[in-house]
Amino acid sequence: MSAILETSELPAVFDGVKLAAVAAVLYVIVRCLNLKSPTAPPELIYQDSALARFLLKSCPLLTKEYIPPLIWGKSGHIQTALYGKMGRVRSPHPHGLRKYLTMPDGATATFDLFEPQSEHCIGEDVTMVICPGIANHSEKQYIRTFVDYAQKNGYRCAVLNHLGALPNIELTSPRMFTYGCTWEFGAMVNYIKKTYPQTQLVVVGFSLGGNIVCKYLGESQANQERVLCCVSVCQGYSALRAQETFMQWDHCRRFYNFLMADNMKKIILSHR
Repeated sequence: MSAILETSELPAVFDGVKLAAVAAVLYVIVRCLNLKSPTAPPELIYQDSALARFLLKSCPLLTKEYIPPLIWGKSGHIQTALYGKMGRVRSPHPHGLRKYLTMPDGATATFDLFEPQSEHCIGEDVTMVICPGIANHSEKQYIRTFVDYAQKNGYRCAVLNHLGALPNIELTSPRMFTYGCTWEFGAMVNYIKKTYPQTQLVVVGFSLGGNIVCKYLGESQANQERVLCCVSVCQGYSALRAQETFMQWDHCRRFYNFLMADNMKKIILSHR
């Protein structure tokens, strides 16, 4: 009789284990998807000026609350992974001309030039000079998407290919791109200025490219001539302090550090 009573309690215990397992899985999903994170408008830090007020009035999107896609939109990891896969299929393929520039030390700098597909909204000739992120070039998905959008809005685009980043372009000097070298970007900008003397420039840098374009503009006042504005996207300000952060396991930072380091090793070894 006691054996019958004991076995009758087993299903209840088993259901409790299943319930606990489901609760644990749901907790992990909520944490991984960052579902409890509240949405908010971006934090704007600026000096009150006529230009700042004009930008805020002209770009109301800057003050609007960011509403991410449902379920997966609050997770930066999933957004990165999905774009990395979907972008390979859906990203546009703008057609441009590859230009080659010989540097004073014998290095061969390259950039891709894309002409506008429509007239600019103010009827002006405006060229975006773009510096991609670390180890990136004009063939990356996010660059292709950005260039395609800019072309359709009347902008000419010149995209620097970081020295050594393109697999089919051999190095002609014993160096590759670095975190602060502005030589190749400066050569591309000078080419655009000479080839299109009537054009105005919008300088754009992504991540590592943000450091390069800001450094380039600050190196000489002459570098700022005909520049309407500079846009630095996701720029890192201190490589040493950033490295301390990347060595942490929180939010998988050390995993991303490994991926970036592995990519750099592949580029270096491909030119050995």
